[in-house]
Amino acid sequence: MSITSDLAIAAAGFGAGMVNTIVGSGSLITFPTLLSLGYSPLVANVSNTLGLVPGSISGAIGYRKELEGQRQRAIKLSVFALLGGVVGALLLVTYPGAFQQIVPYLIIAAVVLMALQPRISKALSSRDKSHITSGLIYGGVFLTAIYGGYFGAAQGVVLIALLAIGIDDSLQRLNALKNVLAGLVNGIAAIFFIIVTHVAYTPALLIAISSVIGAQVGAKVGRKIPQKVLRAIVVIVGLGVAISLLAKG
Repeated sequence: MSITSDLAIAAAGFGAGMVNTIVGSGSLITFPTLLSLGYSPLVANVSNTLGLVPGSISGAIGYRKELEGQRQRAIKLSVFALLGGVVGALLLVTYPGAFQQIVPYLIIAAVVLMALQPRISKALSSRDKSHITSGLIYGGVFLTAIYGGYFGAAQGVVLIALLAIGIDDSLQRLNALKNVLAGLVNGIAAIFFIIVTHVAYTPALLIAISSVIGAQVGAKVGRKIPQKVLRAIVVIVGLGVAISLLAKG
């Protein structure tokens, strides 16, 4: 690769790390960049997943204050995230075209949930949310992790929408939890990819380094965003991702 290519990948990694920490869908920056540089879709996807793991960890560390008091919640949900990530990674190397038709609609559904979350939460305020948490949240995190292990673009949008529906907490704290779960999905998928398929380690390393820096910037910016604005960003980004994927399909 040329120096220009290296710089392009590093810049994409920085942007992806920042966007992932704030809302998710950073893969839509790095993945197309790798494709444009001549990497095959499979190699670009797995290398991108591996490269973004350190950025996810960096984002979670950047939001560590918002993670206080969420240890038990994070541990329980992490089990489903890890299991789903393995299944998604296995599906990617076994059936690489399996989800192409449904992914945009999953994202649109998540966006609708996110937009309606205040009304839904208000309607459910007089009910016991434990059933929602055990059903919608655990099951939803597992299914989203399958998608995340498979491709991952906008998995953060889906995750934060699910968490906001079923958990009474601020979006900033749920965003911090989202960063942990997305990082675990990417991490377990990356380990699987290293074992069973080819990874382009040079771009993965460039993305890893730059995404760590971008994630720290994203954490500083993200926690200053008002709750209503953060919700609007999630909705707008999610719709943009879905429209982009539908146009390519």
